Amino acid sequence: MLAGFTGLASAEGNAERGEQLTATCAGCHGADGNSAAASFPKLAGQGEPYLLKQLEDIKSGARVVTQMTGLLDGYDQQQLEDIAAYYAEQTMTTGEADPSLVELGEQLYRGGNPETGVPACSGCHNPAGQGIEAAAFPRLAGQHADYVASQLNKFARGYRAEEPSDDARMNDGDSGMMQTTAFRLKDFEIEALASYINGLHQ
Repeated sequence: MLAGFTGLASAEGNAERGEQLTATCAGCHGADGNSAAASFPKLAGQGEPYLLKQLEDIKSGARVVTQMTGLLDGYDQQQLEDIAAYYAEQTMTTGEADPSLVELGEQLYRGGNPETGVPACSGCHNPAGQGIEAAAFPRLAGQHADYVASQLNKFARGYRAEEPSDDARMNDGDSGMMQTTAFRLKDFEIEALASYINGLHQ
């Protein structure tokens, strides 16, 4: 439930070359793309198109991530594609959901909230949370709960923002699907959904 995109570039990276380019990335995201810190996203197992778009958006400023300011400036397009290919070949680890939040989290993930106009996450991100690579919908299953919650809150703030910032995420395509969805979620729903996603696995 983190993004919807159109007009995507084709990712044709080389994972072996990409691994050689990720030494700097490993400090925050882990050597295999499974970050140890819950504030940094797991990159392992994401589809190449999604990863590439995020790298391109961060480099261009369409997505603002303060910790990554300037880190991608020296990489060319092929290198970004290679990095995306490397992380796409890795396997994301799974976390554990808070048992007290599973019922609400699952309800939101699989059925949304019709009363407030929140769609089911499973429609874009797959019932098992594996994402839809061809559409660049990201994998969610196993992602850190803290990171998921922070991104939903950033999308919600992006709903009314005029330009992207580290506090307002707007790189979800022309439709603003994630901005609209996140804006309609209540705080306790975000908490439950993020926890459920962290423990989601096949």
